[in-house]
Amino acid sequence: MTTNFVEELTWRGMLHDAMPGTEEHLLSGMQSAYVGIDPTADSLHIGHLVGVMMLRHFQLAGHKPYALIGGATGMIGDPSGKSTERNLLDEATLAHNQAAIKAQLSRFLDFNSGKENSAVLVNNYDWMRDFSFLEFIRDVGKHITVNYMMAKDSVKKRLSAEAKEGMSFTEFTYQLVQGYDFLHLYREYNCTLQMGGSDQWGNITTGTELIRRIGGGKGFALTCPLITKADGTKFGKSEGGNIWLDSERTSPYKFYQYWLNTSDEDAEKYIKIFTFLPKDEIENLVKMHQEAPHLRVLQKRLADEVTVMVHSQEDLDNAVKASDILFGKSTSSDLKKLNEKTFLEVFEGVPQAELTQEDIDNGLDMIAALAAKTGFLGSNGEARRELKQNSISVNKEKVKEDYIISSEDLINNKFVLLQRGKKNYFVLVIK
Repeated sequence: MTTNFVEELTWRGMLHDAMPGTEEHLLSGMQSAYVGIDPTADSLHIGHLVGVMMLRHFQLAGHKPYALIGGATGMIGDPSGKSTERNLLDEATLAHNQAAIKAQLSRFLDFNSGKENSAVLVNNYDWMRDFSFLEFIRDVGKHITVNYMMAKDSVKKRLSAEAKEGMSFTEFTYQLVQGYDFLHLYREYNCTLQMGGSDQWGNITTGTELIRRIGGGKGFALTCPLITKADGTKFGKSEGGNIWLDSERTSPYKFYQYWLNTSDEDAEKYIKIFTFLPKDEIENLVKMHQEAPHLRVLQKRLADEVTVMVHSQEDLDNAVKASDILFGKSTSSDLKKLNEKTFLEVFEGVPQAELTQEDIDNGLDMIAALAAKTGFLGSNGEARRELKQNSISVNKEKVKEDYIISSEDLINNKFVLLQRGKKNYFVLVIK
């Protein structure tokens, strides 16, 4: 039994364009569709998430999803949306990347249930590696005219006056290779739909053209909008670069923070795209948010849902605890539960001073910790005044002038957090 996939994408704001007849085709029974994934890294980033969510919605609607790893096309480079040619990868790197990506996709797609619509991972390198150049231009190239290929936006942009680098023949032929993938999947798996971002429309329709001309059948195309941010900055990027799904590349804390810091306008859009919450629940959350925007109900729910989906409930709990540390709701024991990486991320940019283990072993008095040995405060006199006014904390707990910092205070055996008032932090790093 299938449900209306196109209708689901439409209300979520995930439908940009679809070939005429696509909705009817999908309502006629279980169909197969694929999304291509670039394997140039051993992790997906949140820019890939829209395509992955589309595949998940497709499976939830009762259809069969195929995730295509572009092992062959990763050796070429897609010109769509690019202004320069990308680096090409070797076979061993591609194999490693594919295994890592499949593990991440398994959090979204059901590969192993044995159901008729369980997901399948394919790699176009498997059918392209033994395809000779002569065979390709004979069996595929002769069916598509250069005029047809030149008319594609991705080609026209790279050949325009603004594009200084021009376009290599390798990149020019990319749409034929991607088009052949669609033809191959149509022939081998009866895959009738290709989905992707709106910048992929030209490549996808080349595939439907090959299915018509060589396969004697009909393929369909469906694209989602390219996700943007209301302020015009690029979605999925932070100051440190991409927001990755791999916790080693982007920690769950930073991942959670990215979604938590979403603007009101973007949160209303993203909660439809990046969660599986039903329509009535989302409408209720939007209403609550509009009535009390300062509570940031949408951002919190969005950050919670996406962090659990990509990482785990435990990772979310730790990220929330780490976030609370900056807003005064935490204790010394909460601080000591943070691992070193998260601690450094929470207090990124906070001034630091290095001390030796000997300083700690001998017992570090508060005047030395605040001024004489660290320079956190301007003078010993200022340190005494602040201590008398009860505005100094060690590891989030208030201290007096007679407090001595010892090894008991170390976080991860190497940090002590000093604080003046609510917002002035300073980190002692013990070497």
